[in-house]
Amino acid sequence: MNKLQKFIEEVVNNVRNDREVTKRLLDDAIVYLSKDEERHREVGIIVAKYVETLQRSNDQLVKISALIQKGESKNTSLSDIDKEEIFDIIQSGGVDE
Repeated sequence: MNKLQKFIEEVVNNVRNDREVTKRLLDDAIVYLSKDEERHREVGIIVAKYVETLQRSNDQLVKISALIQKGESKNTSLSDIDKEEIFDIIQSGGVDE
């Protein structure tokens, strides 16, 4: 397995872990919100952030998939620009702040 494949695997694992943690937090928030309508004002913004995290992880997986598909369709290795995009995803820690 080359270095790029290791990075891609790491990114995918990070995204999966982030999604699992976010899903648990979102499930807890939903239970909390279901007990009282007033709680929506209290934690609504936090719940929105959880959903945004899930959306960003989806976007990252789509980007990685597109880069891999692009590399496979050319039947060559990824371009330097593609590699930089993947590296940027890795550096961002899987979640944009």
